[in-house]
Amino acid sequence: MAQVVLEKVSKVYPGGVKAVDGIDLQVADRELVVLVGPSGCGKSTTLRMIAGLEEISEGVVRIGQRIVNDVAPKDRDIAMVFQNYALYPHMTVYKNMAFGLKLRGMPRGQIRQRVAEAARILDIEHLMDRKPKQLSGGQRQRVAVGRAIVREPAAFLFDEPLSNLDAKLRVTTRGELKRLHQRLRTTTIYVTHDQEEAMTLGDRIVVMKDGRIQQADTPLNTYNCPLNRFVAGFIGTPPMNFFDGTLRQSELGLAFIEGRLAGGGLTFPGEGFTLSMEQLSPTVGRRLQSRVGSRLVLGIRPEHLHLRPPDGQWAAIKVRLNVIEPLGSEMDVSMSTAWHDSIVARVEAQSGVAGGSEATVYVELRKVHIFEPGETGMNLSLETMSPTTEPAHALT
Repeated sequence: MAQVVLEKVSKVYPGGVKAVDGIDLQVADRELVVLVGPSGCGKSTTLRMIAGLEEISEGVVRIGQRIVNDVAPKDRDIAMVFQNYALYPHMTVYKNMAFGLKLRGMPRGQIRQRVAEAARILDIEHLMDRKPKQLSGGQRQRVAVGRAIVREPAAFLFDEPLSNLDAKLRVTTRGELKRLHQRLRTTTIYVTHDQEEAMTLGDRIVVMKDGRIQQADTPLNTYNCPLNRFVAGFIGTPPMNFFDGTLRQSELGLAFIEGRLAGGGLTFPGEGFTLSMEQLSPTVGRRLQSRVGSRLVLGIRPEHLHLRPPDGQWAAIKVRLNVIEPLGSEMDVSMSTAWHDSIVARVEAQSGVAGGSEATVYVELRKVHIFEPGETGMNLSLETMSPTTEPAHALT
């Protein structure tokens, strides 16, 4: 086991296409870190550079104490599990798991011992004589993981290993992988586009966009304290609601005024909502004072919008209810404000709520966020700005 360190690592393809742009990342020994982001964000390319399957254009990759930029994949002491399992169809499960050890020249008795132990951990002892075509998708994935385990590597690399499984099996296998890591405590880097998978699996999650790291933090910190608007919108299901507007100072204090973005600027027809910002801490309040009159973006998560007044400080907003989606104990309510459509609230299921009607929703004021404009606008409502993290500049 060992730490994995990336220092200013970049990948530039022919034609100047920069897939990964100077990222720094340190994965501690025994840690499980998940790289997450939309398609094309650079997460799989980053993993493949760590594995040695992609040449590094710039920067340094360390596994343990070694710089491995020019080390062949087979000599990096890592084991990789792919999306498509990559099992040999003509070999039994036992032979698939033992093949890599046999190539290394390991004694037969030691191979049997390692394969038997991995099979016991993964509960596939009864499958040893079967071939891949006789296995379900979940069983094939466990065999692929078992083939990685028997190598006892310094680090595991997982490249979207659950994406070929159905929804129910993904949840089950996700739990198995979590328990496996807790048992083996091997340094693990896991790539996925599924933010729910990232939140449930990772000790830390690394959110990527356009080849850059937007935030690297624990799952709860990433969810509760997103550094910028992209992270806030990407992490969370349903995603965070965003409202264009501005801050104004009145006799009652600082307030967010809903506006409408048109022609690159804001208009205020007078029908938008107003939210007091006085519940923010003095530190955040002083920071926002310098933004009074500027275009900003208000963020509210769906679970912080309520059909009944919640505990604590709240504000009321007039909305139109559009669509009700029952989910069992909860329901998603799609609604519109005066100047923003497709707003979603996730609330406790209740009868008597119908689409096409006017209603009042209640906002938990201490849970709102204020962002700079643009896709990666910084979160101005955080209590502290980390000196070790550089949020991406806002795209105005």
